[in-house]
Amino acid sequence: MAIIIELDVMLAKRKMKSNDLAKAIGITPQNLSVLKSGRAKAIRFSTLDSICQALDCLPGDILIYQQKDGSDEQT
Repeated sequence: MAIIIELDVMLAKRKMKSNDLAKAIGITPQNLSVLKSGRAKAIRFSTLDSICQALDCLPGDILIYQQKDGSDEQT
């Protein structure tokens, strides 16, 4: 099981820079970078909520579940 983070895709769609998002949601650019790269082991619901509010999206727009066989499934 793998959770794929597609935050870069949503940032591009919204024409927003990572630093602007970090500032808007109150986290450091370094922590946002860890999340974007998929190296994060967890995310707080409050952070996910802030990201979704800032980007006007749903969690499923940035978090993708990928099964081991490689097929994608949005949850």
